[in-house]
Amino acid sequence: MKRILILLFILTAGISAAIARDGLNQHLSPEEFRAKQQAFITEKADLTKNEAAKFFPVYFELQDKKKALNDKAWKWINKGKDEKTTDEQYDDIMQKVYDARIKSDELDKEYYQRFKKILSPKKIYLVQRAEMRFHRELVKSAHNKGDNPQPPRGKR
Repeated sequence: MKRILILLFILTAGISAAIARDGLNQHLSPEEFRAKQQAFITEKADLTKNEAAKFFPVYFELQDKKKALNDKAWKWINKGKDEKTTDEQYDDIMQKVYDARIKSDELDKEYYQRFKKILSPKKIYLVQRAEMRFHRELVKSAHNKGDNPQPPRGKR
């Protein structure tokens, strides 16, 4: 069960970094995106103001670190686009990409311990669920509305 929760956390964090980086929701600044994400997660996970105030600075710290790792991995992936890349270079690229993924997983595990000092395991689970719903709704909205995606609204 722990592995599933950690895997879900990794996937949702990666999605959030990719959405923010790729500009899927182009009319929102990174600050606006985070504010909407925080409001949505706070509501869906039923966080108190005190819990949210303590949790989100740590949560966004993790997201920033994971985004930096993801950016490094993409930098390496992009180096492989050159048709003159050798198998040795591809091997080096893939080793570095996998190392970045492992570091990201280690960060998730480390921050889970930090999150437990702020929230109960159930609330952390609810945060993960809410984060996944936020991104699913955001992607659905972008797909349905073309260039004018909207953040998710209310409970469904």
